[in-house]
Amino acid sequence: MNLCPRWLFRHNVGKVLLWTLLLLALAVAANVLGIYLLGSINHWKNWLDAAAGYFLIWRLCLYAATIYGWRWMRRRLLAREAGDDARKRLIRAEIAAVIAVAALEISLMVQD
Repeated sequence: MNLCPRWLFRHNVGKVLLWTLLLLALAVAANVLGIYLLGSINHWKNWLDAAAGYFLIWRLCLYAATIYGWRWMRRRLLAREAGDDARKRLIRAEIAAVIAVAALEISLMVQD
């Protein structure tokens, strides 16, 4: 009996799943460590609230780096695939990315 289904390692699904689990484990570990170091969940929440501005700056830097990388990748892709289909796919991906980032940031603003 095979415990690992075949689809798990097709098309890099397994790698994506492992990376997702690793990032989730790191996020949980960071929260547990923060709670442990500060002594309580309330102190951890207060520290997170106090550092919200720094996290905003961090996210903006990540967005800027992502935009820079996206523009580089976009130029290369359009040079390789000059068709109208490639341009339309990129525009759909860009719109989806902007909507996702806007939804994330709006949800963060609403939580406060």
